[in-house]
Amino acid sequence: MIPLFVDCSGRRIVIFGGGEVAARKAAYFAGKADVMVVSRSFSEKFNGMQVTRHTLDISTVPDEWLANFIHGAFLVIAALSDRVQNNRVGGLCRPGGVLFNNADGEPGDVILPAVTGGSEYTIAISTGRKSPAVARFLREQIDRGFPALDAMVRLQERLRQELKAAEPDQAKRNAILREVLDNPSVWESLRADPARAWETVRGRYLHE
Repeated sequence: MIPLFVDCSGRRIVIFGGGEVAARKAAYFAGKADVMVVSRSFSEKFNGMQVTRHTLDISTVPDEWLANFIHGAFLVIAALSDRVQNNRVGGLCRPGGVLFNNADGEPGDVILPAVTGGSEYTIAISTGRKSPAVARFLREQIDRGFPALDAMVRLQERLRQELKAAEPDQAKRNAILREVLDNPSVWESLRADPARAWETVRGRYLHE
């Protein structure tokens, strides 16, 4: 498995299942892709979600019907309570090379990671299906341990640009950027007053 960040704008994501697991996976893509959810019933967690619902009990229809939903999809997700039906969906995806994620059953070729992020960053964590709890734990640790991460990304971007003009030696620029990252007082200052943190860093590393 190779981690990638993919632009899903305009791509069709089909999710089979209407329970809480399916809702969680739909929320991952809602508003970022064209999401269709196929199920005989839907959890209330789908209410207000930017997805298209199609009511159908897939266990009662032939493969040809399901293939119509799958054809042309960028990614198909099976999140049904029946592993046999999940595996059936996966089997219909393979001949057409459609990417497949299986919530319960034979592994597909896509894993949806635990994700955290802010306005300036995204972090995805996976244990390769071995322990979703560990992935969630790491995500929570990042959220709690780096509350000023957005502000640090913005400060680093600004400092990096100004260092390019002030310091010709790339190795020295990289050392300064790392020194700022390793400085606990900068992190604390960013939490309280990002503008003041910038002035402190600027005064120390960008001498006129």
